[in-house]
Amino acid sequence: MNLFPVAILAGGLATRLRPMTERVPKALLEIAGRPFIDHQLQLLAGQGVSRVVLCVGYLGEMIRDVVKDGSSFGLQVAYSFDGEKLLGTGGALRRALPMLGRNFFVLYGDSYLPSSLRAVQEAYLGGDTPVLMAVVRNANRWDTSNVIYRDSRIIEYNKRSPRPEMDCIDYGLGILSEDVLAAWPSDQPFDLADVYESLSREGRLGGFEVNERFYEIGSPEGIRETEQFLSSRRG
Repeated sequence: MNLFPVAILAGGLATRLRPMTERVPKALLEIAGRPFIDHQLQLLAGQGVSRVVLCVGYLGEMIRDVVKDGSSFGLQVAYSFDGEKLLGTGGALRRALPMLGRNFFVLYGDSYLPSSLRAVQEAYLGGDTPVLMAVVRNANRWDTSNVIYRDSRIIEYNKRSPRPEMDCIDYGLGILSEDVLAAWPSDQPFDLADVYESLSREGRLGGFEVNERFYEIGSPEGIRETEQFLSSRRG
């Protein structure tokens, strides 16, 4: 089974990490001795991914200058730039659709996700929903839980107004059908979280539970944990 292409959302301003990210995009922060994007791409290549589209905006040219065409990772890497205005996570994906094809993975440029993409894709192909979200049982351990997950379905996803009965969290990995995003405006910024929330209300958001925790570099604490984890793997 060939794996779907992977879209990486790496266009944000990373304001929480300033001043570190005033002149360097978050994807290029040095983590365990290498730019973070190196770790991400190496992980994807090791799982059998062949094609990646980097959705970039703020300082995106710097990412392109480092990663280039991806051949040093054994990948084909292309770039989709937001343009003059930031499009949000959903708008950036909408813009990148011509480069992605009918179905594709999506993950965030600040996440390291040591879970099986193949298992997630098999769950998607065996399901009946246009979008699938990977989740992990969280109980507010790593961040505020925002998902009610039952029997391979996301009963409710709400990032902005989580409720006490939510015991899972969005893992930061999904599979989308281009048809879903094509229905959203092509010229207006929007958030991928809004797409997920709308689909969950309609009963059209599938789910897959992973057992591995996620790592992220969106906060100083997250950077410390991720650096420790990646350093231990390297050693």
